[in-house]
Order: sequence, then C-alpha cells, then structure tokens
Amino acid sequence: MQPTATVLVYSDDSNTREQVRLATGRRPAPDVPVVEFLECATPAAVLKELDKGGIDVCVLDGEAVPMGGMGMCRQIKDEVFRCPPVLLLIGRPQDAWLATWSRADAAVTLPVDPVEFASALASLLRARRALSA
Repeated sequence: MQPTATVLVYSDDSNTREQVRLATGRRPAPDVPVVEFLECATPAAVLKELDKGGIDVCVLDGEAVPMGGMGMCRQIKDEVFRCPPVLLLIGRPQDAWLATWSRADAAVTLPVDPVEFASALASLLRARRALSA
C-alpha cells in the first residue's frame, strides 16, 4: 500500500477548501505521496484534529472568519508540539510580511493558483518527509 499524506485545510468558506482540493489533485507532485484531505471550518475543529496527530501539512485561510489563518497559525506554532508545516493562503501579496509574523512556513495568494499552490504544498511535504526520515 502506498503511503499517504494528510493535509488539514482550514477555511470557513467551502469554495476556498474546494480550490485547495482541486489545485492539489491526487498529489501535488510525482515525488510526494497521495494526499488525503481533512477539512475544518472552525478554529476549534483545527485544534481538535491537531491534538489527534497525524497531520502532515496545514493549509490555513488567512481570510477565514471568525479567526483568520494568520492568528490560527501563530497559535498552533506556539501551542502544538511538533506543529506540522503551515501553508498560509493570503489575500494580497503585500500580506506576506504578516505570514512571516504568523510563522507560516509558506504563503500563496488567493484565489488559489494551481501551479503555485501545488509547488508550495509539495515543497512542504518533501521537507516534512525529510524531517521524519
């Protein structure tokens, strides 16, 4: 059986979560595992899933309501032991400095560009695999 990677996607907007799924496809690159998605629409659901473990990468919507992905990222980086890498979806390229403040490992702009997103996600999955090897 082929290994899979679990990607947590946090957004209160189902269209944004769908953009992430469609941009990823079955796998974002040939050299990374097939992706399984775990979708969360609330901050509480994100924390609950991270407590369970087994998440390889988090994709957080910086425009989510009531808690944006930037605040969520900063919180989980502070509170979750061995926090998985975070890919932050930001509203404007100028918000990249906020992604740095939130301690995100990577950031891409909304709407999701499939090539840019898949490349960033694959990079984080490779780094995660290298750390666990």
